[in-house]
Amino acid sequence: MIGDQTNIGMAGVVAVALFLLAWPLGIWAWALLSQPSRGIRKAQGTGLAILCGGCLAAATAVPFVIKPGPLVFRPATTATISIVSPRAGEVLHGRPAVVVVRIAVHGAKIVPLTSTHLVPNEGHVHLYLDGALISMVAGTSTTIRAPPGDHTLMAEFVAVDHGPFDPRVKTSVTFNVVD
Repeated sequence: MIGDQTNIGMAGVVAVALFLLAWPLGIWAWALLSQPSRGIRKAQGTGLAILCGGCLAAATAVPFVIKPGPLVFRPATTATISIVSPRAGEVLHGRPAVVVVRIAVHGAKIVPLTSTHLVPNEGHVHLYLDGALISMVAGTSTTIRAPPGDHTLMAEFVAVDHGPFDPRVKTSVTFNVVD
């Protein structure tokens, strides 16, 4: 944890230093380029403007290089997930059928809050029907509607920021709906 805090601090210091360096470079470039001159002064002003832009770009990128954000690295978990209902191969009736979905999550806690503070064994359940996200559940049961046909229900245990764990914690079941 101390290493993470050090990296965040170092990224912040480097980014602020680059932003602070960009200001005088930009002012100096503007001063040179705003004068009616040619030759060396114009070249110097252009060079300083490019350097200023490079500092701003680097200041934006450095925090992600030194300490990548949540989109780059995902937490791991020991949790497992299973679908209790519907059962594999179950035939349901309706147009659409009301499907009672029951999930079991082992080794983790389902929490209703959303946060960027990721805890390895806390999260939510996302439900996908035929590949489309249909529900984000902060519990272990819900109902969904499914039209007639063959369907695949996938449940995924995700972190409190709604991003996946690494490796992903998911399971799926197929069922059929008839009139």
